[in-house]
Amino acid sequence: MISCHEKKTEDAPWILDRFDDIKILRYEVPGFAELPLREKELIYYLAEAAKCGRDIMFDQNFKYNLPVRRTLEVIYENYDGDRTTPEWKALEKYLKKVWFANGIHHHYSNDKFVPEFPKEYFLAVAESIPVEKFGDELNALRAVVCEAIFNPELYKTQLNQAEGQDLVTTSANNYYEGVTQAEVEEFYRSMADPADPEPVSYGLNSKLVKDEDGTIRERVWKVGGMYSPAIEKIVYWLEKAQGVAQEPQKATIAALIDYYKTGDLHDFDRYNILWVRDTVSNVDFVNGFIEDYGDPLGRKASWESLVNFMDKEACHRTEVISENAQWFEDHSPVDSAYRKKVVKGVSAKVITAAMLGGDCYPATPIGINLPNADWIRKEHGSKSVTIDNITYAYAQAAHGDGFLEEFMLRPEDRERIDKYGKLADDLHTDLHECLGHGSGQLAPGVKGGELKNYTSTLEEARADLFGLYYLGDPKMVELGLIPSLDVAYAEYARYIMNGMMTQLARIEPGKNVEEAHMRNRKLIAEWCYEQGKADNVIEWIEQDGKTYVVVNDYTKLRELLGRMLREVQRIKSEGDFEAGKTLVEKYAVTVDPKLHAEVLTRYKALDIEPYSGFVNPQYELVEKNGKVVDVKVSYPNDYVKQMLEYSRDYSFLPNLN
Repeated sequence: MISCHEKKTEDAPWILDRFDDIKILRYEVPGFAELPLREKELIYYLAEAAKCGRDIMFDQNFKYNLPVRRTLEVIYENYDGDRTTPEWKALEKYLKKVWFANGIHHHYSNDKFVPEFPKEYFLAVAESIPVEKFGDELNALRAVVCEAIFNPELYKTQLNQAEGQDLVTTSANNYYEGVTQAEVEEFYRSMADPADPEPVSYGLNSKLVKDEDGTIRERVWKVGGMYSPAIEKIVYWLEKAQGVAQEPQKATIAALIDYYKTGDLHDFDRYNILWVRDTVSNVDFVNGFIEDYGDPLGRKASWESLVNFMDKEACHRTEVISENAQWFEDHSPVDSAYRKKVVKGVSAKVITAAMLGGDCYPATPIGINLPNADWIRKEHGSKSVTIDNITYAYAQAAHGDGFLEEFMLRPEDRERIDKYGKLADDLHTDLHECLGHGSGQLAPGVKGGELKNYTSTLEEARADLFGLYYLGDPKMVELGLIPSLDVAYAEYARYIMNGMMTQLARIEPGKNVEEAHMRNRKLIAEWCYEQGKADNVIEWIEQDGKTYVVVNDYTKLRELLGRMLREVQRIKSEGDFEAGKTLVEKYAVTVDPKLHAEVLTRYKALDIEPYSGFVNPQYELVEKNGKVVDVKVSYPNDYVKQMLEYSRDYSFLPNLN
């Protein structure tokens, strides 16, 4: 139970492309060839649906992303001038970054990309291409595209979380138009029923706009509404999938189709309940408006899709964790009033990703826990997955890159990570997704939106703390999940180093920490450092002109993690906005410029990129006499080619929506 099965790999390289702060990897789909034909065909249809929502993600991130992307693509495919100049190489890199981020803002920092080629060059290149290649609408939008790319004062950040500012009007995302933060909050406050024990996720699937007459209304993302051309294609492929699915999955897909057609969030809840109850289907998927990280108010959800099937040969660690969910809840260090008395419907599995889409592509999570509605979690449970073939690809690509030798001071810590790093990482993800997000309960009268713009950071911190705390519990050894607590110590050393130091490689000089997961890691590490100072639990060490952070006492660190988990759960359960705000602003946001500069210098010397994303596999139906007889999978190795193919074959929205 301690180690997972060996993966068979091809001889092809894992890293396919490298540019800016990004490397592009491939991932394999082991076990696909052995699946029954019906499941292969189901994956094919669900994978097609996953590719059809790509334009939605671009448009949600920024209202002019589609004309920017399409203008750049026309230039890339039609320019017959010199492609060896620094200006052209810079334009090509910019386009690759736009594809990767699903827009003109960085996928983690949310800052607008700064082009490394002049506006004059861009215009000259564009004007050298026949106007008919762009079409009338793109030609008419040329000035808008130029302003979006080159004006540093416009659309500075996709997601502003700065305290004291209007987070709606200062964010460039396309979830709101013509409204202020106060108007948004009042609109949804008046819509909600505080006494409703089963509230829908108000605003989840719509853009909120103000008309010329001052009327504030929702433009719902559904068939016949906003994004209809893309959603109609998604529904088409879901209906094909429904045709080969078996119960109970057939009914689940039908409920999702109903929701896409009506846009009614009660239908979305009905779909989620059916989805979370289905623990028997080997093939599973996520498709819809799911996560609200891109909205500073934590209300609007980005479109995403993930198609997967169970990794039955993988270790059974998630089954053991699920079976013991009540024990973990009962022994949690949080206040007993905020523990679930009865844990319902916890389901967890290790999966193989078969297709990534929308907000899961090209960069993807390594674990997922859904649904997000607290009342559904409480009454019906949740499903968690750890994506094993993705974590395996990450590990293969990182092998021998020199990172640990550069940043981890103590040989014994490096040895633990070499020996147990993959297991520790997987188990932390399992505990985070399977139990962490689903643990605890709200106090009576608390609905879950009280923490506002700090919700995402605190929720990720809560789940991380749960995973870290229990990874170091002797119960993990007793259950056979780890051979010794050295597995936990490997994760603790790496987590603290990352939270306090090495994740700074992902941030530009002079910037603060903005992304929720990065804030959560910094929050935990910095809080534990300060609270453990008297006992020197965590220590900064200077050696040979380099800075290191080390953990001196793993037992006391675990005690601190338990204390912090208790407080963060209290903040969520009570909806204590001020306490949550104080924690995040004090520990999670600001960056030491001297340390930051050192990390960037040392990281650059390693010649490794801090961000990774993926090229998807390709599936092909094999037909004979009009019937599907097989589905073949292949592994493309060209990032640019896949992006251009997706833009050609799966682009259904107009330039402006």
